[in-house]
Amino acid sequence: MQPDQPGQTFQPASAKPTKKVLCIEDEHFIGELYKRALDNAGYATTLEVDGVRGLELAQTDQFDIILLDLMVPNLTGIDILRILRDPTKTAHLKAKIIITTNLEQREDVRQDIEKQADGYIVKAELTPREIVEFLNNIE
Repeated sequence: MQPDQPGQTFQPASAKPTKKVLCIEDEHFIGELYKRALDNAGYATTLEVDGVRGLELAQTDQFDIILLDLMVPNLTGIDILRILRDPTKTAHLKAKIIITTNLEQREDVRQDIEKQADGYIVKAELTPREIVEFLNNIE
């Protein structure tokens, strides 16, 4: 089957478009594990270790999913989350934001974070493969 218009590419109905993931993670080993697992699962993954640069990338609104570690240098994940959810600082954001952390949070702090985020993952509890499965279920 040919595309209807010049310049269009044909994509079978069963083919899923590649989801773009921004992983803001300062632990190089963990970030590389996530990137490798996500790339192997068909995601287009961008890894950023710095909070300020991660925020700048997130605000481009080019990503479908943002994996956001709470403890990144130069701007914390909580600050990034608040800026991304503030319509006066980030006008439109289509990405789902998934918090990733190994920090034990007070229950009230965790509930506040979960209200603003689309998901919350404790990194020590999931393998990279399980994180891929988690992301596969995000609409």
